[in-house]
Amino acid sequence: MSSHPSSDPAPLRTDLSPDRAANLAENPYAGQGAVMLDVGGDIGAIVLHLSQDLEGAEIEISPVGAEAAHDDHAHDDHEHAAEHEHAAEPHGHGHGHGHGHHPHVAVVGRPAGDKILYSAVFPDLEAGAYRLNQAGETPSLEVTVEGGVIAEVTWPY
Repeated sequence: MSSHPSSDPAPLRTDLSPDRAANLAENPYAGQGAVMLDVGGDIGAIVLHLSQDLEGAEIEISPVGAEAAHDDHAHDDHEHAAEHEHAAEPHGHGHGHGHGHHPHVAVVGRPAGDKILYSAVFPDLEAGAYRLNQAGETPSLEVTVEGGVIAEVTWPY
C-alpha cells in the first residue's frame, strides 16, 4: 500500500450545500495528502482546525486593521465570478483583486492516521496579526503569526 496521495480526485460530495460542494469541487485533489509549508525568516503560516460541520466553508483572512477597507467596498459595481477559480487550497496567487476581497481557503478534510481532521491552511504569511472569519460572517478569530512558526489554532465557533 502506497503512502502517496491518490492520483484520482476525491469523489464529488452530495451531502454538502451546493456552495460548499462547489468550493471542494474546484480543487478535487485538496486534502488527499500532506500540506508542505515553507516558513522561515519573517514568513509563517496558520493551520486552523475546524469541525466537520464546516467542511467546504470558505474561511477568509485579512491583516488586522484591513477590515475597514473591505467593509467600505461596494460589491455591485463589477463582475467577479468568471475571472478565475477559487480553489480549496491556496492556489498560486492571493486574491488581491485591487478591490478589497480577502484571500480565502476552503475547509478540507485531511487524513491523519485512522481519522479525518478538518482544517484550513494559510501558507506564506508575513509575521503579524490576522483576522479569520467564515466568508461573509462574524464572529472572527484573531491570530498572531510569527516568522518561522506554524500557528495551530482551533476555530472556537
